[in-house]
Amino acid sequence: MRIIVIIITKKIVFHLFNFSSISFICQLYWLYFLYLYTKKMIKELTITINPEDESNNSLIQKKIFSELKAQKVILKNQNEKGFEYVLQKKSVDARHGQIKIHLRYKVYIGESPKDFVFKLPEWKKVNEKSCKSVIIVGSGPAGLFGALKLLEYGIKPIIIERGPETSQRRKDIALISTKDFVNEDSNYCFGEGGAGTFSDGKLYTRSNKRGNIQNILEIFALFGADKKITTDAHPHIGTEKLPGVINNMRNKIIELGGQFYFDCRVCDFIFTSAKTEKAVCGVVCKNVKTMEEFSVKADAVVLATGHSANDIYYLIAKYSPLALEAKTFAAGVRVEHPRSLIDAIQYHGQVKKELGAAEYRVTTQVDERGVYSFCMCPGGFVVPSSSNNDEIVVNGMSASARNSKWSNAAIVVEIRPEDIPQEFVEQAKNLGSKDLAGLLFRNKIEKDAKLNGKGQAAPAQRVTDFIENKKSQTLPVSSFTPGIVSSNLNEWLPVHISKRLAKGFVQINKNMKGFVCQDALMIAPETRTSTPVRILRNKESFECEHLKELFPVGEGSGYSGGIVSSAMDGENACQKIAEMLQGSFQEKLQENKSKPAPEKF
Repeated sequence: MRIIVIIITKKIVFHLFNFSSISFICQLYWLYFLYLYTKKMIKELTITINPEDESNNSLIQKKIFSELKAQKVILKNQNEKGFEYVLQKKSVDARHGQIKIHLRYKVYIGESPKDFVFKLPEWKKVNEKSCKSVIIVGSGPAGLFGALKLLEYGIKPIIIERGPETSQRRKDIALISTKDFVNEDSNYCFGEGGAGTFSDGKLYTRSNKRGNIQNILEIFALFGADKKITTDAHPHIGTEKLPGVINNMRNKIIELGGQFYFDCRVCDFIFTSAKTEKAVCGVVCKNVKTMEEFSVKADAVVLATGHSANDIYYLIAKYSPLALEAKTFAAGVRVEHPRSLIDAIQYHGQVKKELGAAEYRVTTQVDERGVYSFCMCPGGFVVPSSSNNDEIVVNGMSASARNSKWSNAAIVVEIRPEDIPQEFVEQAKNLGSKDLAGLLFRNKIEKDAKLNGKGQAAPAQRVTDFIENKKSQTLPVSSFTPGIVSSNLNEWLPVHISKRLAKGFVQINKNMKGFVCQDALMIAPETRTSTPVRILRNKESFECEHLKELFPVGEGSGYSGGIVSSAMDGENACQKIAEMLQGSFQEKLQENKSKPAPEKF
């Protein structure tokens, strides 16, 4: 016989164990349960409910309590003090016919959730007399979040944006549909907030390794986005709400001493006088309204120009062709369906109001190239995304309610550098770098779309007719406000794209029965999924490999895609810049025996 004394908080429990008895093991488990009961802990768990039960708090609490018991966490009752739960993520599961909602919670036992809430960054007001400054070219997510990161160190961000503030940008965008006029500096691609401001505001990303995604969502919520973005599996701000969020971010940056130059296009770099290597110390800007040129200098320059600023790539090719690298991108079409059809497919006919508009994601392989969906916009609209009058480009967006009569998504084909026809490679060489060939190829598709459209009315075709290689005699009603023009897309889309799209649609329809139908409409082209060019940068410092003091970030750099990954990329680069300007980063580099290799995507 042996006496074991277990002390648990204020309780002392004595037990006699007979080592020859099998009950010994059982009693050990019992003591372990007592230990769990008294221990402070945070548990993560997931429960599954029916859509109609989402607001049934009593049921949710019971399920959480049951799950804790299953995990051997013992509580006296559901109402016990010190037992609190906080929703982390919500997702809809419609894969198996019976629609379910998965809710992931953090359960705090003996802990207060208040002790674990997101803590806002401590932004500092700029000291104009003594502070360092950084130029940020572009006011998209990479630029804005980069600016906020600099303000944590009291460093002054100087943001230069070729387009106007959101209020004027909205007016210019309206002219695309009403007057067939595209302002090359103020459109869906250029202007305050970047490409996402007036084209959806989707925040979903898989870039977990880039940084803290939750922090990005919390900051968006701080500046006016719906708090639900912090818990939704596929967070979405909405086209009509994102401009207000962007305005609040801009006002905060200005309040703390940051500076904005709107309607100012960067047309050249300013270099230091050092003879050994090129180092960028500023930019030459042109006011697009007055045509006045002026210079801005700073301690570093961040390029956050987005995926459509071709002139920036040409500028880099002029000074340092080795700084560019061709990369894989994608091009194809927007496919628009009646929302009711997509909802019926995805929800297996169980269309319920509380579920909202259904999303989908498809991917397949056709002739050794990926064919996949991109930027799915449930309950949304197809919008004109041209950045010049001589081209047509389409994109998709949704308002926060996602309640339009249509749903759309890009269906695109993977394009590798070796797929680009040689004629574009030769043209690119004349511009300073063969790696610009993808840009020229992309632009050719967009110009051909213009020739096969009318004004900004885009060429379109029923999916069924496209597969049969015949022009559509009629077209379904579309959300695309500039209008659509019947065109056999097979006749002018590159064969590399059209053949794979046709085969891809057939394969997609096997998994999504009804996707290919008379009401499925193709609107062309979707070409701005990502940039065809990467600006090479050091993996550790984010500095351009061949142009010192220049830091390419966001979608335009070729290292990120989407709002959240671009925001984190801007933060990460500006963190390194801040460390460098404070001297600590250079000291760290000197400790390394070898220089880090260029970053690979």
